[in-house]
Amino acid sequence: MKKKLKFLIVSSSFYPKITNTMNQEAIKYLKKLNHNYELFQVQGSLEVPTMISILLSKKKYDAVVAIGCIIRGKTSHYDFICGNIVSSLLNLSIKKSIPISNAILNCENMSQATERCSGEKNRAKESVDAALSVLKNL
Repeated sequence: MKKKLKFLIVSSSFYPKITNTMNQEAIKYLKKLNHNYELFQVQGSLEVPTMISILLSKKKYDAVVAIGCIIRGKTSHYDFICGNIVSSLLNLSIKKSIPISNAILNCENMSQATERCSGEKNRAKESVDAALSVLKNL
């Protein structure tokens, strides 16, 4: 893809060690591919879809990457949050006709989250690639 694209990255700051690493990896990869980006942060992963919706109503982007981390606790809160975020991101993507890639980690523990935020299992980079794979078919 030759066109210089504009990505929106919306990231939760709840687990900053994880999400800051993911932000840096996504940005580094977008720069390598010569694409533009804007990064916005919200407090928790549940706020990510809301921020994306607000920003898509105000500005034009070619693709979106949602970044966050949710770690299972001792209650069912985890299941409700994860399910609602996935549904919200998918619905927004369809409603706005824009690729919204989900790099919000859903993990059992911090070790799993750390493993998925850099190196071989770099979910932020994979999310950029997922959005690009949709755009290349347009």
